[in-house]
Amino acid sequence: MLDRDEDILKAAEDWQKAGRGVALATVVETWGSAPRPAGSSLVINDEGAFLGSVSGGCVEGAVVTEAMDVIQSGKARMLEFGVADETAWNVGLSCGGTIRVFVEKVG
Repeated sequence: MLDRDEDILKAAEDWQKAGRGVALATVVETWGSAPRPAGSSLVINDEGAFLGSVSGGCVEGAVVTEAMDVIQSGKARMLEFGVADETAWNVGLSCGGTIRVFVEKVG
């Protein structure tokens, strides 16, 4: 079972209060077959801990890596994963769709 939005936001708040850097990744667009719908979220802290889901598999690993950079730089990023992109197979999005994920620093 995936974590509820309330759990994800509570984790973000708790991590921030504990002095951790935090980023929020949100699926903003899907096309075709996608593992998670638009609005799905993943929260990541500066130690690499995360809660929630934007896709599953290796895509989440790639999103966590990008989120660590966003926490450091403070600059939001739009990520896209899809089968037209040769990296889609490398990160595990072989379902035939495309997802766009917005990653932003919290706080």
